[in-house]
Order: sequence, then C-alpha cells, then structure tokens
Amino acid sequence: MSRGRLPGLGNINKTDYYELLDPQPELTLTYLGTAGFILHDESRCVVLDPFLTRTPLMTTLFRRLIPHADLLRQHIPHADEVLVGHAHYDHVLDAPLLCQQTGARLVGSPAVMQVGRAAGLPDHQLCCTEGLEDIACGTWTVRGLPSRHGKAILGKIPFPGDITEPPPWPPRVHELRHGQVLNWWVDTGSLRVVHIDSADFIPEHLQGMQADVVCLCAVGRQYRPGYVREVVELLQPRYILPCHWDTMMTPLHDEPQVLPGVDLPGMLDEIRALGVQPLLTPILGQQRLKRAATA
Repeated sequence: MSRGRLPGLGNINKTDYYELLDPQPELTLTYLGTAGFILHDESRCVVLDPFLTRTPLMTTLFRRLIPHADLLRQHIPHADEVLVGHAHYDHVLDAPLLCQQTGARLVGSPAVMQVGRAAGLPDHQLCCTEGLEDIACGTWTVRGLPSRHGKAILGKIPFPGDITEPPPWPPRVHELRHGQVLNWWVDTGSLRVVHIDSADFIPEHLQGMQADVVCLCAVGRQYRPGYVREVVELLQPRYILPCHWDTMMTPLHDEPQVLPGVDLPGMLDEIRALGVQPLLTPILGQQRLKRAATA
C-alpha cells in the first residue's frame, strides 16, 4: 500500500469497509469526512462538526477561509441542530452557514458562539453550553461532555486558546482557536451515540455515559496510551466508527488521503480484539442501525 492512500486499497481488505444497512433503521449515520457526521431518524436530523469545504493547504495557510455553500446544500439539505465540539477551522468553519441555510440551531461552547456571531447568526439560532447539561433536541437529548484537545502536531496543541469576541469573517485559520472542547452524548430514544472529535478526552466525563455507537478520532490512538481500550471500557459500545483519519485538505469528491501516522488497520484490529465491531465508513457512506435485540 502506498503511504497515506485511501484505506481499503492495497493490503487493506475491502471487508474493512463495513456497512450496516438495516432495511428499517432506527438511526442513520452518514460520515462526512474529518470529524463530521449526520445523525437522523424519522423525527430529527443532527449534524456534528460538518466540514465539507476542505480548503487546500495553501488556501488554508495564506487566505481567508470561505465555506463552500453549494457543497453544504448538496449534501446536508436539512438539519435541526449543528453540534460543534471545538472551534478549530476543520470543525466550525462550515457550521454557521449550514445553520443559515437550514434554520438549524448552532450548539457549542462560548467560543463556537462567537464564531456563529461573526458569521451573522441571530441569537435565536445560538445555543451555548459548557457541558454537563441536557439539551432537548425535539425528542432527542444532547449533552456536552467536557474534554480536551490532543497534542496532535509535533506533541503540541495547534492554535490553542479561546475566542472571546467575534473573529473576523471570513476568518484565517489561526483566528479559529479551539476554545472549550466538548465531546457529545446524543440519545435518540433508540440509540446512544458518543462523538469524540479530538485526540484526547477526560475519563471522568465519559464514566457512566454508556453508548451504542462511538464516533472516535483516529488520531488519538497515536498520542494517548490506551486510547481505544479506555474508550471501550468507559462507554461499552457495540460499534466504533473511526473518524478524523483523513486529511481535511483533500477535496470532498477526490480520493481521500490518510493523515500521517494514522494506523487504520491497527486501530480496526484493536477494536475487534476488544470485542467491539469497527465500522470503517467511506466518506459520504452510511450506517443504518437498530437497537440491540433484548433477550
């Protein structure tokens, strides 16, 4: 396998791409690439960390970042809530425009709210949380779980710090500091999903938050010892969907590239060894899930 190519090519068996396509799903998850997901059932559509714009490297480093409106309309035509785990550009950039297009609420930390204000969202579309509180989303319940950002670049946290006033808009990449980091616990009434969008977490805030599905940042495995094992022990999931394994600078419809240092085959093997089913999902691929049958 050539270094950094699409998982599933070369010596990664195509069966590593595992789709659960129940004909009568109680929850459908769509992977958007990076840390992004759409969760929806018949009553609700919640989007997490959407980033379809995926600006090229030179644009990211040297220009102001403009969300790609057409891609958002094409792939996310409807949303009720948009949850953002932290305010780095590859998590928050597209969220305000998606809220403008769909009328969704933007849910996130005070830093995320400042980004929403910068982009022109009105107060009634802003839902600020510092975590540890239940937020009603129709019949669903969402809770932010305080977390921390991983030291993901040369042992350091990229663009650390907070956003305490609306940044310039459109922003430059360094103007979107991470602010408070939140994982998300989403209870649809049928299934529970935990979304971990960074390479670290705070164990005490995952303790007791059982999940059927964990959307888990693949980068964390190379920086935090016991990352996958501890998540499984704390959350007891049936399924883990690896995310944030792809470079966020490859255009959405091009062949994705794996981030340097991410060992997807090793991660999948470790998940299986822990008794959990990994669901490696292609970008824009879906998982259609039902709750576990009870005895």
